[in-house]
Amino acid sequence: MLDQNAKFERLKALHYGDKAFVIPNPWDAGSARLLASLGFEALATTSAGYAFSKGKLDSFASLGRGEILENAAEIVGATDLPVSADLEDGFGAAPETCAETIRLACGVGLVGGSIEDATGNPDAPIYELSHAVERLRAAAEAARGLPFLLTARAENYLWERPDLEDTIRRLQAFSAAGADVLYAPGLPDIEAIRTVCAAVDKPVNVVMGLKGRSYSVAELSDAGVRRVSVGGSFARAALGALMRSAEEVKSTGTFTYAADALPAAIIGQLMSQEKRDDRR
Repeated sequence: MLDQNAKFERLKALHYGDKAFVIPNPWDAGSARLLASLGFEALATTSAGYAFSKGKLDSFASLGRGEILENAAEIVGATDLPVSADLEDGFGAAPETCAETIRLACGVGLVGGSIEDATGNPDAPIYELSHAVERLRAAAEAARGLPFLLTARAENYLWERPDLEDTIRRLQAFSAAGADVLYAPGLPDIEAIRTVCAAVDKPVNVVMGLKGRSYSVAELSDAGVRRVSVGGSFARAALGALMRSAEEVKSTGTFTYAADALPAAIIGQLMSQEKRDDRR
């Protein structure tokens, strides 16, 4: 079993390869084990996927730091892969709250996590730049000396502020404040992605699975991307399969959906894998 420092070094090295890697987003221990079995090299949590599994909205008002870190700890414990976490806005406006979130995240075994500049307030959805930088700098200072890779998120495009120049300015400021990875979810096209990658000095994460055009890992890698995540889209895909299966039973009384279901024997192998590893 890898210790936390070894996981951190593995995650860090993935960001400096010669091509992009995919960091998929499980929402619980079971989905983490399934993804690990497919050969992915690292995992990232998803606040959206977790929220859906609990019958909640993916919002700052619905999700607390304690439950997010508890979910992350379950994912960390499910596999031997490095895990980075979606840490929302750091769970508070104050810089010291962001710093405490980083320390707590590292304490549950996470080796990375993101802090975003969204406020959760629809009337003022994005933190003013100087405040956003202060929050990120506090998080970076808390991570210093810890096995923790800090990702900074600029959220303009998720809040109907399609300002590429401001987004780049924010990412550059976050890099200078100590971020290790930069992330602007919702960029509109490959040219915008390429422009962001060329304008910053740290590895860039791009999310796929949102609305709009999709690009392959190869296309994103050619544009300069070094990490590709899927956010809550795997969780939404799983819910879509559940919805289609249930609608078939309810509307037609048939059960053909079962032909595409994962066999119980395979699920059993996946869910018992860690116990077998622990006995060695």
